[in-house]
Amino acid sequence: MTSSPGSPISEIIDGCHVLTSEDVGDPVWGHVSRRDDEGRGVWIKGGPRGLDEVSDADVMLIDFDGGRLSGTLDAPPHEYPLHSEVLRARGDAASVVHVHPPHAIALAATGRPLHAFSNGAGPFASGIPRFEREAGLVDTAELGVELARCLGPARAVFLVGHGIVTVGPSVAVAVVTALLLERACRLELLALSAGGIAPALEEPGRRYAHTESDYYMLRSWEHLLRRVRRAPGCDQARR
Repeated sequence: MTSSPGSPISEIIDGCHVLTSEDVGDPVWGHVSRRDDEGRGVWIKGGPRGLDEVSDADVMLIDFDGGRLSGTLDAPPHEYPLHSEVLRARGDAASVVHVHPPHAIALAATGRPLHAFSNGAGPFASGIPRFEREAGLVDTAELGVELARCLGPARAVFLVGHGIVTVGPSVAVAVVTALLLERACRLELLALSAGGIAPALEEPGRRYAHTESDYYMLRSWEHLLRRVRRAPGCDQARR
């Protein structure tokens, strides 16, 4: 199976490479998925390879119950229900990202809310839901349904003690949402370590309303993708 520009496989590879360029997760864990245009199921990154290593062979098409429809991998990742159930519940979403960013994990562990006092936090001004089940992996349909219910209409959810999940109308938007959430959490932790957030910025109103548009997200995506594609060995990494 060989990807072509703009194909689901190509989009997932690009998404994985952009994520790893921003250091938002563990070496080999985390996934990017994309709804199949023909309604057959979900394209998803599988296998044990790191986000920076993902190539055509690491992407597969599964149905919503995890059955393999296309690709050379034997089975989907354990947490495929995280993706399939969120996409089943969110008709407005075409992509799901699940990664383990250190600052997002740390902020979620404090129990503190994320405040929208930066461009990065602007898209999350309405708050981030918290999925606080003791189960580590979201690896059953039941847990996937619970997660989708917790996410609701939000852009992202904290998997407390685990990582984050973000959604978007495209891989590009879901990936940039994950990157902005991690940046916002890092800035929040920096502010807290320096004495806290000024009361006026805890409720900034519509100061960052411009960050809520997909256009804002896509401008960042285009820059990050250009940077990744300039990196030495980029073409070889896709094979």
